[in-house]
Amino acid sequence: MTITANWSYPTAIRFGAGRIKELADHCKAAGMKKPLLITDRGLAPMAITQNALDILEANGLGRAIFADVDPNPNDINLAAGVKAFKDGGHDGVVAFGGGSGLDLGKCVAFMAGQTRPVWDFEDVGDWWTRASVEGIAPIVAVPTTAGTGSEVGRASVITNSASHVKKVIFHPKFLPAVTICDPELTVGMPKVITAGTGMDAFAHCLEAYSSPFFHPMSAGIALEGMRLVKEYLPRAYKDGTDIEARANLMSAAAMGAVAFQKGLGAIHSLSHPVGAIYNTHHGMTNAVVMPPVLRFNRSAIEDKIVRAAAYLGISGGFDGFYDYVLKLREELGVPDKLAALGVGTDRIDEMSEMAIVDPTAGGNPVELTLEAAKKLFRECI
Repeated sequence: MTITANWSYPTAIRFGAGRIKELADHCKAAGMKKPLLITDRGLAPMAITQNALDILEANGLGRAIFADVDPNPNDINLAAGVKAFKDGGHDGVVAFGGGSGLDLGKCVAFMAGQTRPVWDFEDVGDWWTRASVEGIAPIVAVPTTAGTGSEVGRASVITNSASHVKKVIFHPKFLPAVTICDPELTVGMPKVITAGTGMDAFAHCLEAYSSPFFHPMSAGIALEGMRLVKEYLPRAYKDGTDIEARANLMSAAAMGAVAFQKGLGAIHSLSHPVGAIYNTHHGMTNAVVMPPVLRFNRSAIEDKIVRAAAYLGISGGFDGFYDYVLKLREELGVPDKLAALGVGTDRIDEMSEMAIVDPTAGGNPVELTLEAAKKLFRECI
């Protein structure tokens, strides 16, 4: 058997408590003289955000912020961000925040140099080669949650405001020049966000590990990422100021995003339409749909999960792993059904159609048919 694959690994990461103070240096090294800090509305007034702006201003890089970003960022936010970038004469982006701020920040830096609509760069085949590379602005990423791992990713998830479909926009230049992972920035996260983002990282690692594609490096990273979540998420949930737990979760989040170039699966295929239509928290949605998807995929992943359980110190093979996931969800206050997040049964057909064409569906170990998606949604809601 001849094995061939194309692999690419992420960017320069500056990891450690207090390293936000290096922000201006990394912006300058990336060629920025007038960066635009992009974050979400909730983070904009917070001390960690104002401190980042202080650091930029004190080092002669101005003080500019764009925060008109929805929890599931869309093309309207993107157009407003690109306009703010161009009107302000900016030459780089500090993408700051959780998945929404990071995704939109990266996409603004990319779209600032394009004349074609953003949907022309969806992660389909070689569509990314349509982009004009010259005008893409440099990016420094600063995550303030430990979940999406968007800080080490080459894509952004943007919702089409007309169709309510989440699209993955891809280009190698989405990859930040430098990522600053400072766990002190995550200390103020509320419990519910700590739980949701931590479960997002776990879902990324679990799905990447379970994906049928060949990528042993990613599989190894995914396995260790799951171990870090298992060990440190309950600790961070109990005590938000536990900096060791926060640091390890921040690492697990980046690891999940590195690992999922091996592929994602039905957990994400189901949660993307739910988030697009009902605006639910992505990580929390992943956590709710995880057990039914594990049952659905059992025939194809049992051997892998048995190995993972052994590595994670969980006895009882697949069943033991499944029970562990249920127990972890309970400990973190994750609801059992999507109905608790406000999701109804009236749009199951529509969400199922969206799920089977989601880019993540192709990575599921068992084929996600329309009937299977409908059945899974009924179980989840």
